[in-house]
Amino acid sequence: MGTVCFGAFMGQLDASIVTLTYRPLRAEFHASLAGVQWVSLSYLLALTALLIPVGRLADIHGRKLTYLYGFMVFTATSAVCGVAPSLGVLISSRVVQAVGAAMLQANSVALVATSAPPHRMRAALGIQAGAQATGLALGPTVGGLLVSTLGWRWVFGINIPVGVLGVVAGIYLLPRTRRRAPTAALDRSGLLLLATATTSLLLGISVASGLSLPGWVALALLGISAAAAVGFILHQRRAAAPLVQLALLRTRAVTVGLLGALCGYLVLFGPLVLIPVVLTDGGFSELHAGLVLTALPAGFALAAVGAERLLPRSWTDRTRATLGAAVSIVVLAGLLTAPPTTDWLVTLLALLGVALGTFTPANNTLVMGAIPAQSAATGGGLVNMTRSLGTALGVALVTLALSLGSGHHILDGLRTAVLVLAAAAALTLLSARLSVP
Repeated sequence: MGTVCFGAFMGQLDASIVTLTYRPLRAEFHASLAGVQWVSLSYLLALTALLIPVGRLADIHGRKLTYLYGFMVFTATSAVCGVAPSLGVLISSRVVQAVGAAMLQANSVALVATSAPPHRMRAALGIQAGAQATGLALGPTVGGLLVSTLGWRWVFGINIPVGVLGVVAGIYLLPRTRRRAPTAALDRSGLLLLATATTSLLLGISVASGLSLPGWVALALLGISAAAAVGFILHQRRAAAPLVQLALLRTRAVTVGLLGALCGYLVLFGPLVLIPVVLTDGGFSELHAGLVLTALPAGFALAAVGAERLLPRSWTDRTRATLGAAVSIVVLAGLLTAPPTTDWLVTLLALLGVALGTFTPANNTLVMGAIPAQSAATGGGLVNMTRSLGTALGVALVTLALSLGSGHHILDGLRTAVLVLAAAAALTLLSARLSVP
């Protein structure tokens, strides 16, 4: 558990720390917000496309080996990102970095689910989610401090010592995979269709957010995304070795649980873009924005670990997920009506983190509990793919909302973005209510 938490911590530290670099990147590379967001989106797109195939390969060849190679790739590429001479090189390096991140994240849930006894799985997944949230919590503060003092390049350098420690620990402490799936060919056509669908979707949203391209390009990209998504589903039905085992999605707990995971991470990561942009454009420093933003993942970490002890043990995972989703809706409604002061932002972000930290471990337990052990890494890849896609949509939709709702004051964009997040939170509540008791 401790070793897996290194990877969970590292991946989420990188996810939250990067959002504090947007303003200096815009200044150094003379780019728009819609362009700079691809430092995040390129990483998330590659991660989304690779989590399922990497999970399948890990089931076949061994999760420990895949996990360790992932640490090495991620750590080495972090160093390359730190010395990137242009925005294009940085975005390209982030794609390679995502390869290592996929090797880590596709295995983290599976390593926990196959090692923890059934009656302790929820607690174990809560600890893993808490490690992720700790990385998220430290990201804004560390990122704000590094950007304000040493510069944005050190935001990527911070991954290197954590990665070295994770590799050494993994060599000695991770268990070998004892039950492996049968060897199967990689579904390259499915991978291409999935990558086309997700990339076209987020590119279309990005064009609408302010990239210097004609409006018809956005509509064309969204059409391509829809066509690729339909093609992906049809291909998976007839593929000999499908990328996604559609049989897993026929279980209601898996299907609605994945919807909840996607929307939950959209709500979690949306503010990681929204708050720094609103505060720094309003005249505050990156360090101040990072300190305010820390309340969200800190609340998530406390709830992910503490909810197991504080909530009644008789409560089912469905009840816990419903409670977390309902509270998140109330908090987002508060963000729409509360005065835009730092104290209120900190309080509401902390409460939102607590709500999502209650929802996420229960949601993940519902999904993983419905997936056979021999497909654990594939199932873990599904969970992490939906998390990654939710994260990417959080970045893209918040940027779009800021662009569409900016008007004459930054607070107009804030309110539009919060409405988008509230709609996603409503879907998490629906997913919780539709899940099995």
